Amino acid sequence: MDRGRAGADAYGRGIVTTASRRWFGGRDESRRADAQAAKDAAAAAFYELDTAQRDLRISIETIAAADGSPAARQASEGFAALGQRIDQVSHVYIDAVDAHDLDRPELEASVAARAREQLTRARDELVRVKGELDRFAQGLQPLLDKAETQLARVAPARERAKAALLAASDALDAVRAKGMRADDLAARLAALGPELTKLNQGAALHGVQETVQRADRILRDAEAIRAEAARLPERAAEIDRRLVSLRTRAQALRNRADRVDPVLSELRRRFSAACWQDLQHVPDQAVRDVAEAEDRLFEAGRARDEQRWADVSALIEAVRTSLDATDEAVSAAQDRLTRLEAVARDPQAEVDRTRFAIRDAQRLAMAGRSVPDPRHAGPLDQSVARVERALAGLEGRHPDYWHFLREMEDVRLAVGRVVSDIRDGRAAAP
Repeated sequence: MDRGRAGADAYGRGIVTTASRRWFGGRDESRRADAQAAKDAAAAAFYELDTAQRDLRISIETIAAADGSPAARQASEGFAALGQRIDQVSHVYIDAVDAHDLDRPELEASVAARAREQLTRARDELVRVKGELDRFAQGLQPLLDKAETQLARVAPARERAKAALLAASDALDAVRAKGMRADDLAARLAALGPELTKLNQGAALHGVQETVQRADRILRDAEAIRAEAARLPERAAEIDRRLVSLRTRAQALRNRADRVDPVLSELRRRFSAACWQDLQHVPDQAVRDVAEAEDRLFEAGRARDEQRWADVSALIEAVRTSLDATDEAVSAAQDRLTRLEAVARDPQAEVDRTRFAIRDAQRLAMAGRSVPDPRHAGPLDQSVARVERALAGLEGRHPDYWHFLREMEDVRLAVGRVVSDIRDGRAAAP
């Protein structure tokens, strides 16, 4: 009986003990589960914050690449300040995770409760900073929209520049296939290589404006190279024609220079020395100038054979200028003789022409006035006197008709200046 009661008591105590352990164990597991849930929630909040920060960093980089305004700089500074707070709450979360091993079998209920509390606080801080980050991102939207609009210009500009470079390269290949080296164009195209490298580095490194401007420069330069390459065969043909034309012109000038001496002889025979002395050097000078031009044409021909187009063009221009001057000098002798013969036959025609110009200026000076302006009357009176003196200078056995002609021209120029001054003054008057 007693043994039976003892056994019963022992059995009963065993039941009580087992029930007690299961109750406490259930509470520990519940707290472990709560702590684990808090850990999972904090981890989710940490991940969301990290993702949002990464996305916002891309937005900030986009704005910085496209916008150098104070607002954009303030946005970068604001993001940096937010980054510091994100680092702080992230460290709190990481420290909380590292401080508690929730998978440890002998985890105590108090430890689990403390872990849950710390992880919950960490999660709350992560969520709070995530809210700040979201509000900051919303405020950036106008800047981001503007930056994305700017960036949208970069890709098309870059593609146009690359297409232009390819077209220039193809054009060079085409003219080379025709036997033309086009070395200067090839060098210019190669010089665009470093610019293309910078273009490919993009707006993130160099900024939107600089990148688009670089693309535009490459486009313009490449298109110029392509156009010049396409024109090269025509340019070569034109240079050949100009060389032939200049050689012909040089020979013609040589022949004309040989006919200057008879003209000078006629001038010497019929007119005073003052009318022809300045022309005596023309024949010899013309021969020297033509010989020099022919030497340059020979150099130009050699440069043409070597396809040094820039040198050819420079030499052709120098020869053309030289031949123009020689042509003018050779023509001067015959022109001088023609004019002197005309004035010797009828000096009055030149006088009448000059006096007409003076009278016309005098009428303009008196228009709307009773007394002429001394600034205009003086030069016009002097012009009248100069005409009379020049006409009187033709009296004598060997008049200087050349001085007379130049004096008449100079008087007409002086009168023309007075007329211009009168008209300018009236145009400026209210």
